[in-house]
Formats: sequence, structure tokens, C-alpha cells
Amino acid sequence: MSCPIDRPVPDAAGILERMRSLSSAEDFFDVLGVRFDPERLAVCRLHVMKRMGEMLAGDDLEDLPDAVAAARARSMLERAYREFSGASPLEKRLFKVLKDRDPSRPAAPRRPFVPLGDALRPIDGS
Repeated sequence: MSCPIDRPVPDAAGILERMRSLSSAEDFFDVLGVRFDPERLAVCRLHVMKRMGEMLAGDDLEDLPDAVAAARARSMLERAYREFSGASPLEKRLFKVLKDRDPSRPAAPRRPFVPLGDALRPIDGS
């Protein structure tokens, strides 16, 4: 395995500003020079991007030279993509809605719902 800096990002100039303007997962993969399977990415794009965002949040790239920041961002994207390459997004449970719904735990029983208008309606005495 090679160090990410050994494979420079195709165009690292102003990489952080350019990354802020990207709008799709594919754009990130293209700009950072990371290969991906379009079919696989279609299934896990939100999860990969969220995971990369979590990694980026824990690492300050602002004061680094563009080439180093680009290499680190690429490394994070590659790691995030690998995490979801062999596992289903449901298995990783990255998003709150998935974390809250554990299939091994039964759903809480639903309480009956009575609309307020029905509760305030006068009782018919006949």
C-alpha cells in the first residue's frame, strides 16, 4: 500500500475551496482522483459522503499545503468508500434513523390515537 502523497491528486490547487463547491458524490471522486463503481456508489453515496464528512470534521486541513490537504481528503474518501464496499449501509447504521431502528429490538407498541376534536365532541345521550 502506498502513502496517499505518493499519488498526487490530479489538480490540488485550491482543493478545499473547490471541494466546498462540489455538489455530487461523483464530483468528489473525480476531483480527488478516486476510482469507484457507479452501481455501488448509487447504493451507498449518502453514507460514504457522511462518513467522509465525519472524518474531515476531525481533521483540520485549512493550514496545510494544497497537495497535502488533497491527499488527506482523498485518503478519507477512499476509507469511507471501502467501509461501504463490503457492507450494506443498513449494517453500518450511520444515520440516526437507522441507529434508532435496530431490527433485533422489537418496535415499541403504538398507543391509540384519538384526535382532539373527537375527544371534545359532546357525548350523545340518546
